[in-house]
Amino acid sequence: MRWWVGVVWLVLSAILLGFVAHVSLVGSLHHARSQFTLYQELRSSLALATAPLGQLDVDGVLVPEGTPIGVLVIETDTVSLSEVFVQGTTAEVLTLGPGHRRDTVMPGQVGTSVIMGRQATFGGPFGSLSLLRTGDEITVITGQGASTFEVIGLRREGELLPIPLDEGEGRLELITADGTPFVPSGALHIDADLVGEAFEAPSPVFTKEVLEPSEFAMVTDVSGLIPTLFWAQLLFAAIVVIRWVRSRWGIWQTWIIATPVVLALGAATASSAMTLFPNLL
Repeated sequence: MRWWVGVVWLVLSAILLGFVAHVSLVGSLHHARSQFTLYQELRSSLALATAPLGQLDVDGVLVPEGTPIGVLVIETDTVSLSEVFVQGTTAEVLTLGPGHRRDTVMPGQVGTSVIMGRQATFGGPFGSLSLLRTGDEITVITGQGASTFEVIGLRREGELLPIPLDEGEGRLELITADGTPFVPSGALHIDADLVGEAFEAPSPVFTKEVLEPSEFAMVTDVSGLIPTLFWAQLLFAAIVVIRWVRSRWGIWQTWIIATPVVLALGAATASSAMTLFPNLL
């Protein structure tokens, strides 16, 4: 009995250390690497004039989730942000960076465009949005060019929506988690109106009714459950083997070899489990 208690204790300790490592380092490294790769891909598509301008790409098929479609830039006294944003808003997609909700227009086009981003995990790109103030400027660059938006207000759940747009106007809505990191109190919405003329928007081929539930704000994605269980099983099996080997090799020899393996599997399990949390966390 004590032997199995030791195994369970080591598994839980490895996962906890994995969470700490993810929040403090691994998630930020994952975010930085993803942003570098996405920027290179976006730069190429902009140069070739193949960057998506709507729900369909240049070949007339739906833009795949995770495709880079633009750059979001905010430079104020309180917020400094430059992020490549991608198509899609599931928890898995938002590990790459901010995501554009697929049923809304692209930023800068006629209508309201919605971009969501994480508050704390995987680099927490939208963690400082609560510091924005009315009048702050937001710049978005897409395949149609650069668009400037002016913040008109921040709102929480249950607060009044902004005044509806007039014909031909554009708006940007940024959404992230609200409240204390890892203990969200809901979603935070930042509304910003387009300054200048809006670009034309291609005709949509689907509306929000066809979106998966996991694409909306503060929703979990159960598709990450199987990968999480897979990594957890590997971690459990590794610790069982380590406990068995320790009785034959000795404690110090075993842990010199086993520690990197346990930490790596714990971090992998924790990173996979992060996708089971609300997508804006």
